[in-house]
Amino acid sequence: MEFDLIGRIRQRTDTPRDDVITGIGDDAAVVAVPAGRQLAVAIDTLVEGIHFPVGTSPADIGWKALAVNLSDLAAMGATPAWALLALSVPAGDAAFFDGLADGFAQLAASYRLSLIGGDTTRGPLTVSVAVHGFVAPGEALLRSGARVGDVVMVTGTLGDAAAGLRCLDEPDITPYAALIERLNRPVPRVSAGQALRGIATACIDVSDGLLADLAHICTASGVGADIDAPMLPRSSALLSHFDEAVTLEFALSGGDDYELCFTVPADQAAEVSADLATLGCGATRIGRIVEGQGVRVLNADGQVLQPSRDGWDHFAS
Repeated sequence: MEFDLIGRIRQRTDTPRDDVITGIGDDAAVVAVPAGRQLAVAIDTLVEGIHFPVGTSPADIGWKALAVNLSDLAAMGATPAWALLALSVPAGDAAFFDGLADGFAQLAASYRLSLIGGDTTRGPLTVSVAVHGFVAPGEALLRSGARVGDVVMVTGTLGDAAAGLRCLDEPDITPYAALIERLNRPVPRVSAGQALRGIATACIDVSDGLLADLAHICTASGVGADIDAPMLPRSSALLSHFDEAVTLEFALSGGDDYELCFTVPADQAAEVSADLATLGCGATRIGRIVEGQGVRVLNADGQVLQPSRDGWDHFAS
């Protein structure tokens, strides 16, 4: 039965590529890295009840499991190529495998990404995806290049996914489809990451929350950051459904948005914003890199705010 289920995944995710010499069906895949390119590799594991709610549709699980990994490649400025998929499932449900594979394949097709192997086993519902992408030598975006005087920018809008989760978790809140869609089907900013190569001084994807992820840039770069709370981009769906204080909390520490947070020299911010607008995601200037360490949040009067939390911690009690 296991090999029948693997065959169902293979059938739905088959994307031929010239650089895949041997894909699914052997003990290991054989692939060819193009000349003059380096390999960027990332892996994420999603666990039911932690990274996606119980009852999430298989197609949405498949999409999100790939999306969060493509977001890591986007933050590096890499071009996606291949993926490995490992599944732990409570039972060999063919309909579940079909749905997950369809969601995975729907997103993979946008990037000509080929699923080249993986594993399946019985156990709690867990999905691990490893992705591989290409980047020219010296062009990978890193967390360590931010400099004092750079501006901090972010693509898209923040807080929607956390708000979507709140809609699902709290029965007294009317579900809002647009917010739940952002939770279940995040869009990785792959094209934006590629456009930022050679321009952004540092970059990270917003997975654990803006404050937590920007703090990683600050630590790696040996700098601090000031964020202007009124400048944080928030969607009309979010603003129409929650009050200002709650939307600010979601935008600062909600996580799961998979937007890109990055730094650029101040004199390039307007051009970057215009360029990314042509890609459909845009970019908003939300703060600046300063001397010191850590991230401060300032209100409209320049006073320091104290958010209730910094973001998601995988091992917090």
